[in-house]
Amino acid sequence: MASILRFRKLCYVEPVKFQFFQPQNFDKKEETVATGAKTSLENNEKRNKRQPKERSCVNSCCCVIGYMCTTWWLLLVLYHCLPAAFPGFQVPESPGTRLKREGLTALHPVVLVPGIVTGGLELWEGKPCAEGLFRKRLWGGSFTEVLKRPLCLLEHLALHNETGLDPPGIRLRAVSGLVAADYFAPGYFVWAVLIENLAKIGYEGKNMHMAAYDWRLSFQNTEIRDQTLSRLKSQIELMYVTNGYKKVVVVPHSMGVIYFLHFLKWVETPPPMGGGGGPGWCAKHIKSIMNIGPVFLGVPKAVSNLFSAEAKDMASIRAMDPGVSGFRDSQTSSLGACHAEGYACDLSKKRYLQASAGDKDTNGSDVKMDFHVKESNKYGRIISFGKETLQLPSSQLPSVDTKEFLGTRTNRNTNSSCGGEVWTEYDEMCRETIRKIAENKPYTARTALDLLRFVAPKMMQRVDSHLSYGIADNLDDPKYARYKHWSNPLETKLPDAPDIEIYCSYGVGIPTERSYVYKLSPNDRCRSIPFRIDSSVDGDEDSCLSGGVHLTDGDETVPVISAGFMCAKGWRGRTRFNPSGIATFIREYRHKPPASLLEGRGLQSGAHVDIMGNFALIEDVLRVAAGATGAEIGGDRVHSDIFRMSDRINLRL
Repeated sequence: MASILRFRKLCYVEPVKFQFFQPQNFDKKEETVATGAKTSLENNEKRNKRQPKERSCVNSCCCVIGYMCTTWWLLLVLYHCLPAAFPGFQVPESPGTRLKREGLTALHPVVLVPGIVTGGLELWEGKPCAEGLFRKRLWGGSFTEVLKRPLCLLEHLALHNETGLDPPGIRLRAVSGLVAADYFAPGYFVWAVLIENLAKIGYEGKNMHMAAYDWRLSFQNTEIRDQTLSRLKSQIELMYVTNGYKKVVVVPHSMGVIYFLHFLKWVETPPPMGGGGGPGWCAKHIKSIMNIGPVFLGVPKAVSNLFSAEAKDMASIRAMDPGVSGFRDSQTSSLGACHAEGYACDLSKKRYLQASAGDKDTNGSDVKMDFHVKESNKYGRIISFGKETLQLPSSQLPSVDTKEFLGTRTNRNTNSSCGGEVWTEYDEMCRETIRKIAENKPYTARTALDLLRFVAPKMMQRVDSHLSYGIADNLDDPKYARYKHWSNPLETKLPDAPDIEIYCSYGVGIPTERSYVYKLSPNDRCRSIPFRIDSSVDGDEDSCLSGGVHLTDGDETVPVISAGFMCAKGWRGRTRFNPSGIATFIREYRHKPPASLLEGRGLQSGAHVDIMGNFALIEDVLRVAAGATGAEIGGDRVHSDIFRMSDRINLRL
């Protein structure tokens, strides 16, 4: 440190210049020397005035680094000096460490299936703006390079509007291996905590696999472009053989749940549409499917994201800054969007509750509710224009003639000329046509799909060719053999594999979006979205309406009914959707915020992504992977009202 200070002194302080004494010229040049000395002093004063400015940057940097180091060392000392039992500072032992001490070891191979957005995408071929980014992550990484060129990022992430595949000259591919989705960004874990705990009981690369795929593509297109489904089939077969013919435990999350549901049908379907595994493939290779945060019946916020590129948080931000907007693409199903039929809540009672001694974790038990709700006669609608329409009983809602509605679209914007490439399909509509949408006022799940087809026919034409949202009347109808129906649990059968166990594991106790109040946007500019959530609309004290958004119980992203209905009713026992009677279990995790900073995002979190670090969930996965059955880990564990909500849905089973 002393050497550094001496070096700085040499750099910023100039050496003094001396003049030799000449006695013969002293009398003659006395005045000249005095003047020179005075000038030298003035110059030194000027340099001294400038010197602090030149050194201030270095001094500031040193101070900042010093403060950071000092703070870090103080925190480190406090962490090691405080007693282990100090309240708020005691982090529980990880499930993997504890179960290993109890003698639990790896048994069944494990396949992890990530959901939407969380999987990394890397560049293999791109436009000139992406020079130097070959095999760098454009999604799911540090985002350092990408954020320097945001328009370039959007150009490379976008798919071709007609084919749904890569645009010409661009190749973006899913990152392979466990690193594909262990962290979404530095410090923000997705699968990392679960992978670490699996490793503690003996899992590694040979018996654990991340089934990464390009989440932007339709499920069948992942096979057409990348042969992802074929690779997953081969990987499961290889793990089955190389691990002593032990069946595989599959752990999908979020959209990965319906992606793997698509795989279950694809793998047994004859080629060229399917994988050709035959009707006994699933029974032979799969032990359990532990679905985390499943979206079987869709996510209502997907409708608002497609309709106006916003959700609750975005609407709140937009109310403060109208220039802010966002986008996310997802999917929904007709029954899933109806999930909130007959429910409202008391916001004054909405809180996270601790389990009492009387709570039971069994099917049909009388449990304490985390999210207080009460019945209402307003249900089914997902988009309402105006609070008055939202409050009308369902029997008084005006009917919407979808055929006439779809026929009124104007294909030319008569008010403004956007010029160039159209950003949204709203730019092709005139204001009069846009106002007709608001005049229809209420939209249920079924008419909301027609609404999306009306405002974005090109997008929905591509979506409808790969996805279906209905409820099958006759599952033996040949039309349900097409791949577009395979990811909808209400239009497909589970495989003939009675020994498989299926789990629906998800968080509860967090307010979750379920429907919206909209208004027309005052902005008539080109390339602007003409609708927005009316964030000024709030409900009464006993209402879950807040900021133009109705809330229900869920994991902050997926409502309870969407996550749990299939395991609670649709597949429970022998039904037409589950003809072989595969056992189903509901495992709910009551949300509890982190008790201290040391818990990070929470060891008992029920949030949609944070639940991946929930110790109770991780223990369930480890025990099943080590050979336990659903009955041995406790059967159903229910904290919500999922069974009563499911019973109120009149669905032929």
